[in-house]
Amino acid sequence: MASVVARLAPSPTGAQHVGNARTYLLAWLSARSQHGRVLLRIEDLDSPRVKPWAVQQALEDLAWLGLDWDEGPDRPAAVTPSTAGPPSTAGPPSTAGPPSTAGPPSALGVPQRYIQSQRLALYAEALAELQRRELVYPCTCTRRDVEAAASAPHAGQEGPVYPGTCAHRRVQDAVGLAGQPFAWRFRVQTAAGRPSPVKTAESALRVAYTDRFAGPQGCHVARDLGDFVVARSDGKPAYQLAVVVDDHEMGITEVVRGDDLIPSTFRQLLLYEVFDWQPPQFAHVPLVIGPDGRRLAKRHGDTRISLLREAGIPAERLIGFLAWSCGLQTTTRPIAARELIPTFAWAKVPPAPFVFTPAMWQELSDRSEP
Repeated sequence: MASVVARLAPSPTGAQHVGNARTYLLAWLSARSQHGRVLLRIEDLDSPRVKPWAVQQALEDLAWLGLDWDEGPDRPAAVTPSTAGPPSTAGPPSTAGPPSTAGPPSALGVPQRYIQSQRLALYAEALAELQRRELVYPCTCTRRDVEAAASAPHAGQEGPVYPGTCAHRRVQDAVGLAGQPFAWRFRVQTAAGRPSPVKTAESALRVAYTDRFAGPQGCHVARDLGDFVVARSDGKPAYQLAVVVDDHEMGITEVVRGDDLIPSTFRQLLLYEVFDWQPPQFAHVPLVIGPDGRRLAKRHGDTRISLLREAGIPAERLIGFLAWSCGLQTTTRPIAARELIPTFAWAKVPPAPFVFTPAMWQELSDRSEP
């Protein structure tokens, strides 16, 4: 049996909250219960929203929770980073997309291996490969353009499906767009329709996989996905491309995350296929939501992990509460994360979202409690 390699991937766009902690706990327990390794990666590509203090705070929160990691920015691996990243092939130079500011992949410093903003060269290589194979095209459409053109006949849960306004363009057309902002979009039907001995014409238009937690999942690529952005107009790689490159290069075999990202998984599986890489096993877990049924956020009050930590609340109290919310114990009794490893099982985790109420936060943050 291949060894499990999982990852915790906080985004430093703000403080980590109770909902984040629940997903991190499940990801960590799944890996540790299989005697696997855990990597910590900082996903900081959304630069306008990144908070300078959030990286250190995330590390401190995870350490306080007892969710340790084997590799990360503060704990680099003893071995040289893998160079088995995106194929380094000659092709048309990119006139936009991720700038190669981090140097060649082999020159990446080990600590920088775990920080997305220091991995731009790897993403640029991947984009160049997609350009070489005409699997992407330059797109000048703004978000408003997409919303107006789609006019609602095909709207996915993430908004309107891209109508293909710029799909007639080829890679070389980017040269004529100099001075005009454009992104790079991935041609989903071209990618999904590649020759394969196991695909019929109809099945080629579908992406399907079996989720370790959510079960069988599938979608029609043109109707449900549409061509998606892999490099933004500011030159930065989009999440879909970056996370695939990262998980492949880091040897990640298991990804546990919120079930709101299932649509992203279909897109990522298409990228894995065109690069001929083995995808990890995915487990998408229910979100923590507020009493109004919406994803837990600031509108539901302040539920930052750091507030509990800085107030001197024992981490075991939060872990015990989260374990109870995940069906891993019958009460909210305080417990250390490591104590949950021997009895962890995915079958115990309920399939419904967990409703977090103000009363629950009040109980967690009560300093008079033992």
